[in-house]
Amino acid sequence: MDSSNVELITRAVLQALEGSAGNKPVMKVPVGVSARHIHLTQADVETLFGPGYHLTKKKDLMGGQFAANEQCTIVGLKLRAIENVRILGPVRKASQVEISATDARTLGVNAPLRESGDVAGSAPVALVGPKGVLYLKEGCIVAARHIHMTPQEAGAAGLKDGDYVSVKMGNERGAVLDKVKIRVDPSFSLEMHIDTDEANACQVKQGDIAEIL
Repeated sequence: MDSSNVELITRAVLQALEGSAGNKPVMKVPVGVSARHIHLTQADVETLFGPGYHLTKKKDLMGGQFAANEQCTIVGLKLRAIENVRILGPVRKASQVEISATDARTLGVNAPLRESGDVAGSAPVALVGPKGVLYLKEGCIVAARHIHMTPQEAGAAGLKDGDYVSVKMGNERGAVLDKVKIRVDPSFSLEMHIDTDEANACQVKQGDIAEIL
């Protein structure tokens, strides 16, 4: 093959690659802004709210979860506190506190960036309820941003559970967020979850639309 043919083929391949990775939106996704919240075991619910107590539902969320009516206070190592933090149900096998990086500085805790449920070696924190106090040796994290979708939605976008994508969001102060993990389950609704720090930085709010690139 002569050099001119090699050059033509190379140019064609490069154009094809540029077209497939030209930052064109693959899918539009509603934004969900996740405020600080708490997940508890049943035993820890009873420590904070009294023996035999069960969480009561305020609002249904995706994946069978719900926002509970119950709230408590988070206390950091330097006795700095954030009051009226919402508890999410149902109860879990391990208690977990999800906060923003700004919250972590307010509380004086070194909360690592983690996926929900990955609490091994995470920051200690105390919780104060109306009937008791709970000290967690680990369990306080900054939740990593992610996108929930059904298997059908993932298939349509050529994605699978565990993939990472970049997402464009916002207008005047918009940004492209990298390393957004795809989480796929039939019980999910299509939604990107970011924390309040990320929402404020990009000037987006609950229900705004982002684009997977």
